[in-house]
Amino acid sequence: MRKSMMVCSALVTCIALVVAAAVTAMASLLATAHADSQIDRGKYLVTFGGCNDCHTPGYFFGKPDMAQFLAGSDVAFEIPGLGAFPGRNITPDKETGIGNWTSEQIVAALQTGKRPDGRTLAPIMPWHAFANLTREDATAIATFIQSLPPVKHDVPGPFKPGEKIKLFVMRILPPGETVAAAPQ
Repeated sequence: MRKSMMVCSALVTCIALVVAAAVTAMASLLATAHADSQIDRGKYLVTFGGCNDCHTPGYFFGKPDMAQFLAGSDVAFEIPGLGAFPGRNITPDKETGIGNWTSEQIVAALQTGKRPDGRTLAPIMPWHAFANLTREDATAIATFIQSLPPVKHDVPGPFKPGEKIKLFVMRILPPGETVAAAPQ
């Protein structure tokens, strides 16, 4: 009788250990699945939102350089009186991108237009539209961006009015203004 109780006790202990290991493994798998689904959702939103358009070199010339996906544009948008603003490097590169930004800081930039240093994003950045994203969708975008490989690409600018430009420029003119003549 004593021997069968010891066997029963050992069996219960083994079952408890197996269940505990299974629960731990399941929790880990669920966390991984959630992270993967967040990355997939973020990728979908970045693609649908057209982030690639303004943040990948070559896009505006019909040949996006996907080796530098989201690493900053080679075209700036000129807004009269304000300057010219190229799409910045938004890869997780710590020197030339947003690799030092936390997920919360990326979400805040998307939804409030404020950078971690307190500056306002360039006027061409459609953060007003992104402010309507759910917190979960904005977080998914941040998670996706942070999952990308960092790309070292130092984008020049922004450029103040009257400053010599180092990139191609798209001009945004108010109604009634004259389109510039082609350079000679």
